[in-house]
Amino acid sequence: MVTPSTTTMVPMSELEPEPMSGGAESETSRVEAFSDGVLAVIITIMALELRAPAGAGLSALRDRVPNLLVYVLSFTFVGIYWNNHHHLLRAARKVSGAVMWSNLHLLFWLSLIPVLTEWVADQYRHPLPAAVYGVVGLGAAGAWALLLRAIARADGPGSTVVAAVGNDTKGTVSLVAYAAGVGLAYVSPWVSYALYAAVAVMWIVPDRRFERASKPA
Repeated sequence: MVTPSTTTMVPMSELEPEPMSGGAESETSRVEAFSDGVLAVIITIMALELRAPAGAGLSALRDRVPNLLVYVLSFTFVGIYWNNHHHLLRAARKVSGAVMWSNLHLLFWLSLIPVLTEWVADQYRHPLPAAVYGVVGLGAAGAWALLLRAIARADGPGSTVVAAVGNDTKGTVSLVAYAAGVGLAYVSPWVSYALYAAVAVMWIVPDRRFERASKPA
């Protein structure tokens, strides 16, 4: 005779997953993880587009110097956004639909960097590639400003992002420098490259405003 086994009934509440603590942090972490993946792919594409010198002499190496310099500028450009994007999302409290679209808008402009890097490396003496590189830089800087505003609106009163950014002088200077670089490319592409490099130098130090604003008084 088979004796039926005793089954212990488990309340449905115990079967359901417990709500995650720090839901806002989970939302920002997902956006950050997605963005990190996209930026990693962008850098990988740029690295794969690097070409070895055509020969073993110094002249062959010299021919590749412009390609390397443009790569360094673009790598720094993407790296700066990755670094500051990390600090920004750590300071954000909420993620809204506007924040997600603004983030995608920023990633769109950054995804154009590999194509521009290869074009400028091959045609760096001509004004149009230098100008278009500045247009992408200007677009990314504008998208960053929109992302800041979207996060500030989502966070609401007392936003850490608003307290950290303030009047965002560095952001404004970047927009002006990129816009000037676009126009001056037809005077001399080298002036444009100097302006783009100056913006990179200005931002190369990680932006600590978000970290300072996040600390309790």
